[in-house]
Amino acid sequence: MGLLKAVYRVASFLGMPFYLRYLESVVREGPIPKHVALILDGNRRYAIKRSLSWLEGYRIGANKTKELLEWLLDLGIEHVTLFAFSTENFRRPKDQVEAIFKAMEEKLLELKENIGTLKEREVSFRVVGRKDMLPEGIRSIAEEMEASTSGFSKTLNLAIAYGGRAEIVDAVRKIARKVKEGTLNPDEIDDDVIRMHLYAPDLPDPDLIIRTSGEERLSNFLLWQSAYSELYFCEVYLPELRKVDLLRAIRDYQRRKRRFGS
Repeated sequence: MGLLKAVYRVASFLGMPFYLRYLESVVREGPIPKHVALILDGNRRYAIKRSLSWLEGYRIGANKTKELLEWLLDLGIEHVTLFAFSTENFRRPKDQVEAIFKAMEEKLLELKENIGTLKEREVSFRVVGRKDMLPEGIRSIAEEMEASTSGFSKTLNLAIAYGGRAEIVDAVRKIARKVKEGTLNPDEIDDDVIRMHLYAPDLPDPDLIIRTSGEERLSNFLLWQSAYSELYFCEVYLPELRKVDLLRAIRDYQRRKRRFGS
């Protein structure tokens, strides 16, 4: 079995350009998920494996994220949510947090300078999370980009300073204030009311959640929204992700039968 796997891998590698075109044609003929969310993981381990600095590892990961976004939009996916930095990530060593934010700010500036690309594709940019926890530079750039691209129906959502539990806590606080003020009856609280108080209430639940790096958990990502999402765990670190890996994830999604509890 090990020999067969090795032969298959070599054959796949040698025929990769043909295989990639074939796989993409198959995926395009199937149902394309409306909303794909991604947990971007593995930058640190990639940096360690390649004897790189934290900053260089995150820069390579940020460049790969830009490429990944282009693949997703080219496939016709309407909503993309990228989990880039969690509320728990603030507990990491200061040098790591600074490296992440530095690479993130560089890539946001680059995206801002080329904001016409998002406008041409009619994609709105927005940050979801506890924005008050972000460095001023990132927050300022994000606000400018949000204002510049508002109004489009397709969305690129960057989850930074984000946590699924934090989002639910913040929603409950908003609802509690309304109950206290007398503008909301507790008996009126249902799924729709809670959704209305999430960070992005108009964003449809993700059809597919992909995580890189081989870890198999949600890590506090979109806990409310992921109730019926399909999950796909990719073995490669984010900087090593290839288009073929993304296409395989979507093909796997297309082969599943979604029942939504029925």
